[in-house]
Amino acid sequence: MKRKTIVLGSVAILASAGAQAADLPVKAKAIEYVKICSLYGAGFYYIPGTDTCIKLGGYLRAEVALGTNGVYDAANSGVGGARNRLSNYYTSRSRQDLGIDTRTATEYGVVRSYFEGAFSWTAGGYNGAGTTAVNGLTSYSGSATGTSGSGSVAGGSLGIYYAFIQFAGFTMGKASSQFATPWANYPGQSFDGLPGGGSWEPVNQFTYTADFGQGITASVSAQDQVGQTTSSIWNISGATAAGMAAGTYGANDIGGSRTPDLIGMVRVDQAWGLFQASVAAHDNHAAYYGASELTGHPNDKWGWAAQLGLSIKNIPTGAGDTINLQGVYTNGATRYNFQQYMGTQFAMYGGSGLAGAYQSLGIAGASDSVFVTGSGQELTTTFGFNGAYTHNWDPHWNTAIYGAWAGVRYNGTAKGYICGALVTNLALTGTCNPDFNYAVVGTRTAWTPVKNLSFFADLAYTMVDQKYGGGSTVTLPLQSNIAKPAGVYELKNQGSLTLLLRAQRVF
Repeated sequence: MKRKTIVLGSVAILASAGAQAADLPVKAKAIEYVKICSLYGAGFYYIPGTDTCIKLGGYLRAEVALGTNGVYDAANSGVGGARNRLSNYYTSRSRQDLGIDTRTATEYGVVRSYFEGAFSWTAGGYNGAGTTAVNGLTSYSGSATGTSGSGSVAGGSLGIYYAFIQFAGFTMGKASSQFATPWANYPGQSFDGLPGGGSWEPVNQFTYTADFGQGITASVSAQDQVGQTTSSIWNISGATAAGMAAGTYGANDIGGSRTPDLIGMVRVDQAWGLFQASVAAHDNHAAYYGASELTGHPNDKWGWAAQLGLSIKNIPTGAGDTINLQGVYTNGATRYNFQQYMGTQFAMYGGSGLAGAYQSLGIAGASDSVFVTGSGQELTTTFGFNGAYTHNWDPHWNTAIYGAWAGVRYNGTAKGYICGALVTNLALTGTCNPDFNYAVVGTRTAWTPVKNLSFFADLAYTMVDQKYGGGSTVTLPLQSNIAKPAGVYELKNQGSLTLLLRAQRVF
């Protein structure tokens, strides 16, 4: 009995000890709190459990453009340039942009990856499809470029702006062209249609940048030419009446890509402002003269472009006031002047006082080169500039005055090809000269009532200055896509006045 009592008592004591141990608090796993990363500026945080810093940012934008079918360019082609009941009086868009910036310090320097994309919803416009434009038979597109297809009144899209990695001086992926200045084609405005150099639109590239200190850097780059820096290679032998009426002077005869564009850039960026010099080499690779390999082809020709940019900061007119200027010259590389947010073919209609003419028409087209069957390529020359002066009235208001001008010039051989096709296809009468100038002047005012919330108004006037002689006419076929009847049209300079209203919240 004594032994039994001792055993039962021992069991009870052990059970009691186990119960008390279960009641003791267990040490919890340490919580990884998000910590501020001060290495790369405001807005960066450490990703929990890593030594990588991340920053999220972007903007939400709502806007409407008046007097155009695009947000935001002039009404200079297609149904916008037709100026009739098919043209939009306004086009609206909403956009959400998101950027993801990650950086990690290593023995080779900072490893950076950056992504930026935007979801956009753009209002619809007449798409020009079908053979009639009455009784509900029109089709509509919601894409800013008119490529989203018919059948929908408005459309959404995802744009991938940036997607690149930077490491040890190298940039790999979709990033801003090394040819462009930091302000690209926006020296002080929201208008997308300025010629004169630059391009905001990023491009796939492989780049090395050397930093010499004191704000001096130099870059060499190989960048994809297909998406951003090729305009047209026209086979004038394939010209059609419908194409020439829209400023397309031949069949676009571009072959497959053979080599990337090669770019060199030197930049000096200091407290007083910035100076930059850029050069680019562009291979023009045509396809065939005809429908098969047996028809032969013109040889490749290299084009080139050169650009100078200058920014002057904090000028005496006021704190934060700036002047941005750039000028460019191209030969066989037109997109380095007429940047990718612009068209390179223009057809704008207006009134006419010429007897026998139905209306007036301003047509113009820019290419990288032209040729006819059996000949070599004739490179197209362009030159231009753009710039802006921005004045800060106070911390909440600023106004920019901006402008741009560009010229397109064909050599004598190219003019002979184009003029022959104009006479054959459009019965051109009068002086033939396909050279033209393209100019824009405008002003933008921004109000920022509170930090990171701004309201903009941007007014722009665009002009196509063609070089056909006074009284020159063309005879156009029926153009059912823009509802223009067959008839005689006077060739005449044209202009377009547009206004953008925008609200934007940055975060």
